[in-house]
Amino acid sequence: MSAEVSVPLSTEVKAPEIQKGPDLKKKVKLDEEATLYSRRDFFVKTGWFLFGLIMGSWVLGLVRYMFPRVLFEPSNVFKAGFPSEYPVGEISTRWASQQRVWIARTSEGFYAILAKCTHLGCTPIWLATENKFKCPCHGSGFHRDGVNYEGPAPRALDRVKISLAQDGQILIDKGVLFQFEKGGWDKPEAFLKMAPK
Repeated sequence: MSAEVSVPLSTEVKAPEIQKGPDLKKKVKLDEEATLYSRRDFFVKTGWFLFGLIMGSWVLGLVRYMFPRVLFEPSNVFKAGFPSEYPVGEISTRWASQQRVWIARTSEGFYAILAKCTHLGCTPIWLATENKFKCPCHGSGFHRDGVNYEGPAPRALDRVKISLAQDGQILIDKGVLFQFEKGGWDKPEAFLKMAPK
């Protein structure tokens, strides 16, 4: 006995049903409405901001270049008073702190010594009791005329130009230096000849 089973023969195959998700276009529109800028807008604005920052700093540097850095220093020339204010045989320290100059008066006249050690540029001290200049930095010693005799200083102290101004005051020019080793102390500008009254 054969039993026949009838199976409907259908050539149609039904695809499983797929559930439809949210519309992506609507989602993008919702995201744009929820944020102020898109990613593209953010990068464009950031790029322009950085470009503006770089250009602004360049313009600022260009403007700064137009105003050079100049160091305004006081004049090297100054009047040191009248010759009668300086006793014979004394070293005056009156201008040592303000102008870095000592003025010495001898029986023949005046000379001015720059108060700058020739070793490293420290300001030596005049020791009147010992009749010498002594550098506090490294111990260089100088005679009253400025010649070195001890310490690491390689040469004598420099003298500066000294002259008489038209009004009769002593005129010192620190811009003109005279070195002992080069024979500068023998030049007429390094010594002001004046007999005491």
